[in-house]
Amino acid sequence: MRILKFRKRDRARAVNQQRHEVNAQRVKLRVTKGDTVRIMRGDDRGKEGKVLRVFPKTGRITVDGVNIVTKHKKARRAEEQSEKMQMPAPIHASNVMLVDPKSGNATRIRMRIDEDGTKERISVKSGDAIPRTR
Repeated sequence: MRILKFRKRDRARAVNQQRHEVNAQRVKLRVTKGDTVRIMRGDDRGKEGKVLRVFPKTGRITVDGVNIVTKHKKARRAEEQSEKMQMPAPIHASNVMLVDPKSGNATRIRMRIDEDGTKERISVKSGDAIPRTR
């Protein structure tokens, strides 16, 4: 009996694995948690806020006081009270610009590698280094 060289099952697994590798890639983000950003697009254009959370797999960030959504919380027990909660929802990182802490203006950033090998963010407008707040 002949041994099957290529099985249908193996091809499907290879296709799924390749798709998984593409989906699992991280998006390069120039902002980190704790940075102050200005919203450039959307309903909250012009607002400034602090980055609360970063999602590198999806390329989205959560900014304090921006993109507020209402979430309904259901009472699970008899003594609990159901309520409507206001919380910030994630927005795409391409819709924000980093605020230069020295000048207070929104700026693009450029990366520079120092002599010791550490990456540093540089403001395009002023040329000053923007420290990472962690």
